[in-house]
Amino acid sequence: MAQPLDYHTLEAAATWYVRLNAAQPSDAQLRAWQDWLGKSQAHAQAWARVEKLQRQLGSLPADIALPTLAGVRARRRAVLKTLAMLLAVGASGWVVHESNPAQALMAQLRTGKGQRRQLRLSDGSQLELNSDSAVDIHFDGLQRQLQLHRGEIMVQTASDVAGRPFRVRTAEGMVRALGTRFSVRSEDGLSRVSVLQHAVEIRPVDKPLLMLRLEAGQSGSFDRQQIGNAHAAAPGTGAWTQGMLTVIEWRLADFVSELRRYRPGVLRCAEGITDLRLSGAFRIDDTDTILENLSASLPVKVRYLTRYWVSIEAA
Repeated sequence: MAQPLDYHTLEAAATWYVRLNAAQPSDAQLRAWQDWLGKSQAHAQAWARVEKLQRQLGSLPADIALPTLAGVRARRRAVLKTLAMLLAVGASGWVVHESNPAQALMAQLRTGKGQRRQLRLSDGSQLELNSDSAVDIHFDGLQRQLQLHRGEIMVQTASDVAGRPFRVRTAEGMVRALGTRFSVRSEDGLSRVSVLQHAVEIRPVDKPLLMLRLEAGQSGSFDRQQIGNAHAAAPGTGAWTQGMLTVIEWRLADFVSELRRYRPGVLRCAEGITDLRLSGAFRIDDTDTILENLSASLPVKVRYLTRYWVSIEAA
């Protein structure tokens, strides 16, 4: 029968969590962690809570996931933050990731890691949510508006007899549809827009007089104050709606970063292999198979610390 976990055991688990994420762990560090893990049932219980945290957060807090944690004080802050989250997991069964706005947690429509959702809106428009996304719908007599709190959506707008404009708002600004099919992705302080049909207008929230029109086949991005140049949409844009990730000559580091969006837990790429290149079409509903197949096409190996802690390393 599981025993209540004391503070010091959970603090030790949090410390290991931070150590293993501060840099690519050495074989000696992994052996030391495994020795600690096997010393008592309480250690195993505490680490099980770490794995539960990984499943619920999907990605790590930024100050824990940094390649290096500079200084003892920075590392201690990361340990205390992780410890607080581990205590929250045990107390309530779920945690609030502070980098996610509260609005995202309370949004009308949400998807978890590896989930997608499709629905028809009241005006006949089609909305698709990609993995780990959150959206609110605001339709009234004057407007049709979606608030994208995080993640990515694909919209196919329908004509509206009342002539109401269709807009998507993000933390960075606004996208106005001009009778179109388009995607919007918001993360890390940047909104990215790709147009598949017709056109859209994009405006940053702090400088709404700035505007860029994107035509079919074009992509663009903007933050709160500026807009980047329009460019050709990447091949495979929107393939996620069919459950696919299509890449052409991507860096392995960029591929792994994208794959994290669809896989809960920790997925790491060793520094020495980040610039390896790969191309192909991958089914995002089966990330285990994607990882298995990487070693067949690249000189890499995949090492599992746990089901939710995976490291891609040089073969």
